[in-house]
Amino acid sequence: MKNQMYVEELVPAGGARQRYPIIFIHGQAQTGTNWLNTPDERKGWASWFIQRGYTVYLLDQPQRGRSAYTPGDGTLATYSAEYISKLFTGVQRLSLWPQARFHTQWPGVSGDPKNGMMHGRRLIYDGERKTGQMGDAVYDSFYASQVQFQNDTATVQIIGQLAGAALLDIVGPATIITHSQGGPIGFLIADARPNLVNALISLEPTGPPFQDRVTTNNSRIVRPYGITNVPITYSPPVENPATDFRLLTSAPPHPDLSECYSQAPPVRQLPNLAWMPHLIVTSQASYHAAYDYCTVNYLRQAGVAVDFLDLPRFGVYGNAHLFFLELNNLEIAARVGVWIRRKFSILPV
Repeated sequence: MKNQMYVEELVPAGGARQRYPIIFIHGQAQTGTNWLNTPDERKGWASWFIQRGYTVYLLDQPQRGRSAYTPGDGTLATYSAEYISKLFTGVQRLSLWPQARFHTQWPGVSGDPKNGMMHGRRLIYDGERKTGQMGDAVYDSFYASQVQFQNDTATVQIIGQLAGAALLDIVGPATIITHSQGGPIGFLIADARPNLVNALISLEPTGPPFQDRVTTNNSRIVRPYGITNVPITYSPPVENPATDFRLLTSAPPHPDLSECYSQAPPVRQLPNLAWMPHLIVTSQASYHAAYDYCTVNYLRQAGVAVDFLDLPRFGVYGNAHLFFLELNNLEIAARVGVWIRRKFSILPV
């Protein structure tokens, strides 16, 4: 079946108690299942929000997982177990970026059980933590959930925008929560349906604007429209991004941070994204810790109201890129829930 997207609707027992549902958009190599629970069998973000009265929609991005890829649609790719451990789950072992050494929250351990203790259903070991590596049961469970993905980024964003807009046309106004590679898709959906996205929450969205940093450092423009690879609405319009954007480079405010691109005057605005409030959430030990502030600054310069939940500044420590699956995942979900309630004057439930 072509031109379709799998979407699962989950409604709280007794019916929704919150006005706006939440649409979750996963990141690269993942599916909607990654929001349901954690690889060590704890409650995931979808369950947490359902218990607080939200209807949630879990999707598999087109040409991914249950939104079946059809031969001829393009080239598929996948992440190796070593790659995922290096960048996402075991980042503290290699410290490829300065913040990586702070990573402590990935679940699961390996070593001698005699040196461990039970904490709930998890076995926590003293001494050196060797989490997030092949051979650890929790890591192996997580890696089993990873799937192949369409390798053409522009195609992924175009079909993700079309499918997401069609979903909003069916379910009506909603809050969107995206992660990583799903971030640009969230921006594009909000651009296509600004009247139906009441808030956009981006968990470490692909960035920084225009370039790749930290994991791949080069001067090549990889996102010609700043926050996306494909056209998004600017005012004045962008006809040719290679010539229409005049970019400035700003030095980082700290040696552990990345330099940023901003627009030189006159600054083009993102009028459709200005319709709704935005939240960007960034963890302490992720490679995003070096540059998500660039995305925040770029959006603000383009007229978008963005709140920045930089987790260590709010007393939440030790997380890397997959923090919605880590040991303190529900503490972070609760902070996002508070932001939603404050934006829409919703009473706690």
